[in-house]
Amino acid sequence: MPPLDVGLIGAGGIARAHLPAWTALGARVTILSTDGHAEQLAAKYAEFGVTAVHSLSELLDRCAVVDVCTPTYTHRPLVLEAVAAGKHVVSEKPLSLDVGEAQEMADAARAAGVLLFPAHVVRYFPAYAALAGAVAAGEIGEPAVLRFTRSGCYPVWAPWFSDPALSGGILVDQMIHDLDFARLLAGDVVRVHAQVRGKQEAGAVAGDVATGTAVLTHASGAVSHVLGVWGLPDLPFRTTFRIAGPGGILEHDSTAHTGFRVLAQGVRPLGEGIPGSPLTESPYLTELREFAEAVQGGPPPRVTARDGVEAVRIACAAAESARTGAPVELKVTEEAGL
Repeated sequence: MPPLDVGLIGAGGIARAHLPAWTALGARVTILSTDGHAEQLAAKYAEFGVTAVHSLSELLDRCAVVDVCTPTYTHRPLVLEAVAAGKHVVSEKPLSLDVGEAQEMADAARAAGVLLFPAHVVRYFPAYAALAGAVAAGEIGEPAVLRFTRSGCYPVWAPWFSDPALSGGILVDQMIHDLDFARLLAGDVVRVHAQVRGKQEAGAVAGDVATGTAVLTHASGAVSHVLGVWGLPDLPFRTTFRIAGPGGILEHDSTAHTGFRVLAQGVRPLGEGIPGSPLTESPYLTELREFAEAVQGGPPPRVTARDGVEAVRIACAAAESARTGAPVELKVTEEAGL
């Protein structure tokens, strides 16, 4: 695969997970960050020719694709400017905190003839990819009851996570992975009822806890239960799923099967971690390779712009339900631009 010129925006935890994947793919990477860390991160990867710039215009001049690894509330303007410049875009999840903005981003990419790729990396974790394949192959029949859990320490290393106005809170930031996966397996969601407990406001510190639950009713009649936990500093990262259909049950527990554990990615504050796999290829490498192949004429990636928009739609409905205490009804929408 010919090397890509990649503009990486951000120098935080996800950027430090994406950068090794890009260098492994032979990409020529330019980094931009407003926090002053771009130069430090580029210096650690100087042997791969990684460089830092100080303006978005300079980054856009150098790259063919843009990888947006910044806090959620900054995604929209960065994605729209990159798309307007004719660049293919990877955007970290969630695409936006507002479904109208997420749709605007998808529509702009379609109009510009470029690819907008929501980086829903959980779809690339081997256990989840195997689950999706088994369900698609009809191994348990049509899913009827789906349960997902995701837990880890409260992400206090970046203060914007705890502020729902900036991150969407636990329902939108953390649980969107499993909301997306529930829709992938059981189809469009027509009803959401959610609750949040614990600390979910600006100023969270180590020791604070937040939990979220969401019950999804799918157009197929299937029901999904999703649980998320931001817990104490010593809470190990753990994910589980249990999918039941008329033909059987598929289940997984990341702590029972040792293919996954939290791995540091480069240098980061104490306690900061993102899921990784010590036994298989990095899911971040897998997803970015699939994106790179797509922009170079290969098959489309397994995650579409519509998937990103619909994940935001479900997550925002969950946040509204948690705020009001009432379930939120959703209409099945026409397919968004890919």
